[in-house]
Amino acid sequence: MKRAVLTSLLAAVLASSLSGCSVWNSWFGDDKNKPAPLETLSGPASGRVLWSAKGDNVNFPLSIATPDDRFVVASSDGSVRALAATDGRELWRGDAGSKLAAGVGSDGRFAAVVSRDNELIVLDAGRMAWKKTLPTPVIAAPLVAGERVFALTLDRQVLAFDALDGRKIWELKRPGEPLTLAKAGVLLAYKDTLVVGQGPRLAGVDPLKGQLRWEASVATPRGTNEVERLADLVGPAVRQGDLICARAFQSSVGCVNAERGSALWNRVVGGTNGIGADDQVVVAGDASDRLSAWKLANGDLAWSADQFQHRKLSAPVVTGKQIVIGDYEGQVHLLDRDTGKTRSRLPTDGSQVVTIALLGDTALVATKSGGLFAIKAE
Repeated sequence: MKRAVLTSLLAAVLASSLSGCSVWNSWFGDDKNKPAPLETLSGPASGRVLWSAKGDNVNFPLSIATPDDRFVVASSDGSVRALAATDGRELWRGDAGSKLAAGVGSDGRFAAVVSRDNELIVLDAGRMAWKKTLPTPVIAAPLVAGERVFALTLDRQVLAFDALDGRKIWELKRPGEPLTLAKAGVLLAYKDTLVVGQGPRLAGVDPLKGQLRWEASVATPRGTNEVERLADLVGPAVRQGDLICARAFQSSVGCVNAERGSALWNRVVGGTNGIGADDQVVVAGDASDRLSAWKLANGDLAWSADQFQHRKLSAPVVTGKQIVIGDYEGQVHLLDRDTGKTRSRLPTDGSQVVTIALLGDTALVATKSGGLFAIKAE
């Protein structure tokens, strides 16, 4: 088990070094790969900051849960808060009692995080409910649904616990790839099915029994060695109706019909971040932060845009016919969904945007310094 974790971490380092040279160079002054300068914009603002809040620094793959009418957020120090989406008012606050290694999953009442000691910790409306030690490290945020807590480990084992008392209900161990990626994977719900990233495939699992229902590939790994063939799915994935779309690490972007359990389309494109989508397009950046949009229905290319190259973009979200995406300087860019042209830009706190979560028509932007900025595209 220990060997599997070590090879996972090594794989991530090697894969980054092989395929992320442009990122390395942009940090260390290669003129060819310097971040693109910000565009001069003259049009009216197409978004505004509704409210902002401050938390602790974020040093793990952050996710933000969006149950009901609230955002549930966690900080590296172990604090967990539920904030009203309308005005940022704090609805409850809790403390995991440990520094965190993975972000938060929540159904509004229960919130689950994972500590650096590899403990799954569950809070009930901010109060400590229970904690369990997991068998292998976890980077992906847990999923809380149907009074159950689901955890996806680094070696892609899936475990289900009772949200009320922490009783383990089932675990799913499947033969995996020789190497797995030390990056947050895919774990989400589709109707009465748990959808999990297993290597380059999405798997539909019975959430009551832990039994496999279907599998569909997002990528076909290629390469001469195990590192080059590494194509684990990277979160966040996006659900639109019956379709779930995801990125395979440095390999492709694709969509699966979760009702039928079959692949719909995929397109070969590099990149390491999650994707954004609405009912019209799927949007993703590549390894050099060139953005592309594909038509959701068939995967045809809608447009590509290169104005943000090497700006270390976050995963995008799509709302109100605009794309919201952040960069390493804390700038939030709003793009026209249909053309990829930049419409406006909003500053935050100057630190890198690490994630953006969408609830209704409000996007919550989180920065590495712990800043939270609720933005509404207009």
